[in-house]
This record gives sequence, structure tokens and C-alpha cells, in this order.
Amino acid sequence: MRAQFVLSEIGVGLRRNLTMTFAVVVSVALSLALFGGSLLMSDQVNTMKGYWYDKVNVSIFLCNKSDAESDPNCAKGAVTEDQKKTIRADLKKMQIVDSVTYESQDDAYKHYKEQFGNSPLAASLTPDQMQESYRIKLKSPEKYLVIATAFNGRDGVQSVQDQKGILDNLFTLLGYLNWAARLVMLVMLSVALLLIVNTVRVSAFSRRRETGIMRLVGASGFYIQAPFIMEAAVAGVIGGTIACAFLVLGQYFVIDHGVALADKLQLINFVGWDAVLTKLPLILAASFLMPALAAFFALRKYLKV
Repeated sequence: MRAQFVLSEIGVGLRRNLTMTFAVVVSVALSLALFGGSLLMSDQVNTMKGYWYDKVNVSIFLCNKSDAESDPNCAKGAVTEDQKKTIRADLKKMQIVDSVTYESQDDAYKHYKEQFGNSPLAASLTPDQMQESYRIKLKSPEKYLVIATAFNGRDGVQSVQDQKGILDNLFTLLGYLNWAARLVMLVMLSVALLLIVNTVRVSAFSRRRETGIMRLVGASGFYIQAPFIMEAAVAGVIGGTIACAFLVLGQYFVIDHGVALADKLQLINFVGWDAVLTKLPLILAASFLMPALAAFFALRKYLKV
């Protein structure tokens, strides 16, 4: 009988404050969708780091005849065969080096034509203007400075470049976007909590006569507060369910099908359904506990029992 009474009071409260309940549901749904999205963004960045850092190369570009005339690093002339052999031998001795690949001027010219063949500059370039290079794959990409320190300034070396630096800039940008999403999520969450407190306050005020009678007949504090707490919790769970639906639909229609980014951007290793499904229980738990706790503390101020 008590459970039936509590459930009936929940229904009455939700219907009585329908517009505010709707606002709570929408705010909770948007804030928790952003929360889940930010968690997935963190997973995505970590997945991309693991995928791309494993493919990072350090490139040692060697001086050619053009560099010898214009680049201070190549003031001693173009790289010689002996210098190339010495550089390769020294690379082979380094324990942090996983593999070394040599790219000749002809290979560099071929790769450039493949990538930028439509540019006006490509028509004027010749193979002898390209740079020979060694592409080094490291066992630990973060140890790039060991290579840079060992080979920068050597005779025949024009520059040492690390692709990790380019990736770091990309991941830094993604990190900023992720924090921006979290900031918006916190703002929306604050709005949702304020709406929950106001909804509970209005509901408690509109039913002050009923709660007064319940006090007179000896009802416990929890028995009086339960309907108000459950109203907020039910509205929150509805919002959390909508947030979960947003994430599931986003994964299905944006990543896997529909827009199908996974097929169009094959260079990006997108997170899968396992990452999405592990976030749903967390979102649902937050959608229940957050409004329930907000209602509980609001009742301590607005509903004296």
C-alpha cells in the first residue's frame, strides 16, 4: 500500500509540474550526452595516439647540392657516400631504433609526385632537387630527442624531423575541444541541478497541506520525502535514457552507417561499440543519483520533516 501511495504521488507531482519536469529531462539529457561524448572523445584520442604513435617516424634529411648553396647546415657540401654509410651504421647501433629505411632522391621525387602531382611546383621539380633521407622507426617514439641530439649538426645532415610533433599539435587541439565539451557539460549540468531544486521546491510548496497532514498522523520523514526524491530521479532517468539514445544513434548513424565516417576516414581508428556500451551504465547511474541527491538536499531546506 505504501509503495502504491509513493508511486501515485510521483505521478501526481510529475503531471503537476509538467513544464518544469520537461525542462529537467531536456537539461539532464543534453548534459549527460555531452558527458558521455567527452568520455568517448578521451577514448578516441587515446586510441588515435596508440595507433599513430606506433607509426611515427623520425626523418633524417641529407644535404643535396641545392642545400649546399643555400642552407647553413649544409655549408660543407652535399652528403657523401661515406657519410651516408656512417649515419646508417650509427643508427643501427642505437638500441632505441627499431628499423631504418633509406629513401633516395628518385624515391622522394616519386612520392612527391604521387601526393602533390597537381601542384604548379611539381612540374618544375627534378629528382636531383629532392633530399635523400633515412626514415627511422623508434621503439619508443617519445625518445626522438636522442636521435635529434646525435645527428643534428653532423656533416651531410640538413635536418632531423619528428612526425610526433605534428601529431602532438593535433592531439592538443582535440584535447582543447574535449575540455570545451566538458565545460559546456558542466554549465548544462548546473542548469539541470537548479531546475531540479526549483521543481522540488515548487512541488513541496504545492503539496504543503498534504505533507502537513502526513506529519500530524505520524508519517516518517523518509516516507514524506520519498515521492519528491523519486520524482526528480524518474525525470533524471528519462533524461539519462535519452542521452544514451543520443550516443547509440550517433555511433550507428555517424560512425558506422549513414554518414559512415569509419569508411570515409579510414586513416582514423574510431572507437567501437564496446567503448559506447561501457559508458551507458555510468550515464544511467549518474542520471538517477544526481537528481535524487539534489532533491534530497533541497528537501532539507524547503520541506522540514
